[in-house]
Amino acid sequence: MVRPMKTLLAALVAFGLVGAAPALAQDPPRIVIGPGVIEPMPIAVPTFIDEGGAGEYAREISRVVISDLEGTGFFRNIGEEAYISRISSFDGGIAFEDWKAINAQVLVTGAVSVSGDRITVKFRAYDVFNGQTLEGAALQFAGTTQGWRRMAHKVADVIYSKITGESGYFDSRVVFVSESGPKNNRLKRLAVMDYDGANVAYLTDSSSIVLAPRFSPQGDRIIYTSYETGFPRITLLDVGSLRRQTLEEQPGTMTFAPRFSPDGGTIVFSLERGGNTDIYALSLSGGGLRQLTNAPSIETAPSFSPDGSQIVFESDRTGTPQIYVMPASGGEGTRISGGEGRYGTPVWSPRGDYIAFTKQNAGRFHIGVMRTDGSEERLLTASFLDEGPTWAPNGRVLMFTRETSGAGGQATLWSVDITGRNLKQIPTDGPASDPAWSPLLP
Repeated sequence: MVRPMKTLLAALVAFGLVGAAPALAQDPPRIVIGPGVIEPMPIAVPTFIDEGGAGEYAREISRVVISDLEGTGFFRNIGEEAYISRISSFDGGIAFEDWKAINAQVLVTGAVSVSGDRITVKFRAYDVFNGQTLEGAALQFAGTTQGWRRMAHKVADVIYSKITGESGYFDSRVVFVSESGPKNNRLKRLAVMDYDGANVAYLTDSSSIVLAPRFSPQGDRIIYTSYETGFPRITLLDVGSLRRQTLEEQPGTMTFAPRFSPDGGTIVFSLERGGNTDIYALSLSGGGLRQLTNAPSIETAPSFSPDGSQIVFESDRTGTPQIYVMPASGGEGTRISGGEGRYGTPVWSPRGDYIAFTKQNAGRFHIGVMRTDGSEERLLTASFLDEGPTWAPNGRVLMFTRETSGAGGQATLWSVDITGRNLKQIPTDGPASDPAWSPLLP
């Protein structure tokens, strides 16, 4: 059955996929949704018009917009072979009846022009059934030709946002560990890519092991664990200049599992000294080291809440790894994981409503989410080895590492939304692990 968008949004809220959206004055595009199953919305994205010098850019931008939207699982693009009307002018009239006839609920038109190394992309998204432009979905972006993919992602972000009521996540990057060599002697280096696997750039060489990279809240720095000295040490890397700085060494210790505070001014991490591992905080502007936990157990994988007031972390103080929450100033913490199995690598959603985690139970690994009080636990994946979730900027999609079994097993990157739908592999050149999503690019 077909439901108006107001009902769609209410249903998506119930599934936990979107937040509340403003009421709409008229019936906007429609989509089919049932219990746990969402039928993709049919949309039409004709190839953007070349308004001068655009050539292949116009075709490729259209392709990326379609890929972004279809990749969410919420949209189905109608192929051009089904079109009755053709879009020959960006400012020309729209024969809405022709688009209704092929069941397009949203029509996206666009135009691209290039002058030298500058490119301009403009677009409109129409509600076909109402015969009008979707509010706020008629924009223009300009930049260098080198950044054409970013502009395509920005177009898709706007369309996604206007239809779902959620912020987009396509104009973002992912830092990860690129792997090569045999499984028992992997070479690892840091790399960064667009969220969809394109535009890969390498940030370090493979001369030493690197683990657990994390973006700063501003996206300009990455913090990670390096074995360059032979022991795990936390290293800070400037994304623009690639300058590296190893944080002040604590003699006789190992430091690992770092993560930034929401304002980017503090890092929390695990420090091992004398066989005991606790969580510490360090201000990047000075102020010394602060110990946040003090227990004979292993305390690791800290992650701040978005408001900076709390930290979720992993501890085996009860005999198996479980998830705890404590004030950002430190303390005992309150256990929030309550199911069977072992829990680890917790990370707070950027929206503040969920905590994602890795779970091991009955010989299987899972990526899951729970509310911040431990309620409503939901397992999203299951495999030989799934681990290390990271949140998209909108807090509604997760990326993680999946590794296959056996001597030839390889690590790959996958994503899934928080309903457990739309599980898919992210293309990479060779094995890859430890993804961490950036904020939306400025």
